Amino acid sequence: MPRVVFTSNLQRHVAVPEREVNGATVAEALAAVFAQSPQVRDYVVDEQGHLRKHVVIYIDGKRIVDRQRLSDAVGPRSEICVFQALSGG
Repeated sequence: MPRVVFTSNLQRHVAVPEREVNGATVAEALAAVFAQSPQVRDYVVDEQGHLRKHVVIYIDGKRIVDRQRLSDAVGPRSEICVFQALSGG
């Protein structure tokens, strides 16, 4: 099963333990996480389910391509890292 990890930047807003979930795409994996930890959803996706502007997701070290449908494929041993991008000076 893919493993979903949230960086400490997001963890400071809402505690979400890393977990293994079922899913063949980023959307499916995140849906499984949101079912267990609904409070993190609003930090990651907007009302349409699109990735928020300041959130970046990597699968096995490669940035995802589809920020709207989150249809990038994940393998059974993939690591999905969810980052909150930092900005400012």
